[in-house]
This record gives sequence, C-alpha cells and structure tokens, in this order.
Amino acid sequence: MLNYIFYRIGQFLALRLPLGLSYRVAILISDLHNIFSFKDRRAVRANLKTIFPEKSPKEIRRIRRRISINFAKYLVDFFRFSVIDASYLEENVKIENLVYIDRALSKGKGVIILSAHLGNWELGGVVLGVLGYPFWVVALTHKNKKVNSFFNFQRESKGVRVIPLGKAVRQCLRVLGENKMLGLVGDRDFTERGTVLDFFGRPAIFPQGPAALSLSMGASIVPAFMLRNSDESFTLRFEEPVQFSPSGERERDVKDLIAKYILIYEDYIRRYPDQWYMFRRFWVNR
Repeated sequence: MLNYIFYRIGQFLALRLPLGLSYRVAILISDLHNIFSFKDRRAVRANLKTIFPEKSPKEIRRIRRRISINFAKYLVDFFRFSVIDASYLEENVKIENLVYIDRALSKGKGVIILSAHLGNWELGGVVLGVLGYPFWVVALTHKNKKVNSFFNFQRESKGVRVIPLGKAVRQCLRVLGENKMLGLVGDRDFTERGTVLDFFGRPAIFPQGPAALSLSMGASIVPAFMLRNSDESFTLRFEEPVQFSPSGERERDVKDLIAKYILIYEDYIRRYPDQWYMFRRFWVNR
C-alpha cells in the first residue's frame, strides 16, 4: 500500500511541477533512498565490476551514482505518460531505423521487439503505441493489485496492451499469429527456467521466451532501445532483425539464438552502463 501511495504522489508532482524540477525532486528522493539501500548499492557495484574489471573504485562509484540519477528520471517519465502525444514525440524523441519494423511486419509472421532494462523501455513502448502500431508487452504482475492497476493503466492509456507474465504464452502466440508486435525484455529471467550463458565472461541466466516464441512462430526479433540523451531528449533506436538459421534441434536452437542477441545487450550495456537498471546481483555464483 505504501508503494501505491508513493507512486500516486510521484505522479501528482511529476504532472504539476516543471520537468526539470520534477527530475531534481526525484533525484533527491533517490539519494535519500540510497543512503539506506545497502543491498542495492552492493548489487550494482558488483555488476559494474563484472562489466568493467579495469575501472577504479572511483569510476565505479561515479557510474553507480549516474544509474540512480537516471532511474529517478525514468520514474518521472513514467508518471508523465498522460502528457505524451504526437507533438511531444516530434519535439523530444528521435527515431532511428523504424524501417526495420515495417520490413519485419511485411513478412506476416509477427515481430518481437526485444529490449532490456536499459534506458526507458516503457517509454519506447508508448512511442510505438502513439504512432499507431498494434503493440503488446509482457509485464510482471505486481503483488499489490492497486500498484499493478496503476502501472497497467499508464501503459494502456497510450495504446500499449499488457499481457501478464504468468499467463503469457497463449496470448503471445495469438499476437504473433495475427502479425502484430510483441514487446519483451530479455535480460532478466523471472521463471527460474532460464538458460545459462556467458555474459561479459561469466555465467548468467536469461529467459527463453523471446527465442522460443521466435522459433515457434517464425517471428522476427528486432532489438530496440529507448536511450536518454544528455539534453534529456530520447533516441529510440531499432537494430537490424537478428539473423538466425535453426538447426531443427529445439533446445540447441533456443540457446544459440539467445547467445546471438545477448551480444547486442553487451554492446549497449558497455556503451550506456549508467542506463542499465539492474538492482540485483545479475551473475550466477559459481
């Protein structure tokens, strides 16, 4: 219940204060939270050391601080979804390589828009919704029903349809079968049935869903990232569809396909480490 109250207060402030002031208030609250969140700080520090073993403790602290700042801004942006429209996109969002989406849809087998907990993936989905693309996302269900309803309302009010994680498979197959677009984040496994692969040189667990759905339906996987720029504008960048030729051996194909697209994750996380919001220890302890 406290989380729900916090989110509604955050939304109230974000919609009534100037954007810059909203960001500053959110950063202040984030700084206060970080004073007491020892577990989160340790997890982020450990993750960054794995990605950048060559960086000094001072550099790691600087990136960790930027992660907190950018995540605070991410929440403000989420609270402000109601003011996002076509004019906002024209003024604040640069879209790169949208043609990859159109080409993939022309094949008639659906498209998986594959992102990560990097940048503002939620806002990226809203951009596609405002542009009029038929877009569904799979989202984790929050334990608190009011919080869950709040998050889903924010998404659906902008044309993004939500599929609960626990009931996802059948609905995902239907969406792709109707040649529509399905948004998935593939850098964190919530099912405990993921695939272990090397990531930055150490074993980590990745969800099988994006690869399994693509192989089942023949749907293209188009990596996409909504990146925050230094002037607080955004770039929504689509990468070329992941090229993959299945061998026919399903378990091997799922693993090999995941291995292909997590290379893209590695590239983006190296370039934008302060926009990767992973507040838990990511790698398998072995």
